[in-house]
Amino acid sequence: GQLVESGGGSVLPGDSLKLTCTASGFIFSTFDITWYRQAPGKGRDLVASINTFGGRTNSADSVKGRFTISRDNANNTVYLQMNDLKPDDTGVYYCNARHYSDYRIHYWGQGTQVTVSS
Repeated sequence: GQLVESGGGSVLPGDSLKLTCTASGFIFSTFDITWYRQAPGKGRDLVASINTFGGRTNSADSVKGRFTISRDNANNTVYLQMNDLKPDDTGVYYCNARHYSDYRIHYWGQGTQVTVSS
């Protein structure tokens, strides 16, 4: 399986970005999807997650009310809409797909850089 992230960039505080994660090579609708963020010099932190058919989502307290995760199983795609971006949102954003029942099966994307700076 393969995941490809896109949509990152350099923006000003308060701006918005929409990240996209496109999957191929596996049955997308059987995988939970999670966005992680890795700030410079730090580990990967969970940003937001969505279950197989989108009925359940979860997000970090730091992004609640600003970020929205959604998915389109017909097009094997997950989105992360990020509004009111802050400098602390800077980092590499990674998409992870994990099988809903066999957690040993999971895939990572290569990441997309988001930089928020004035």
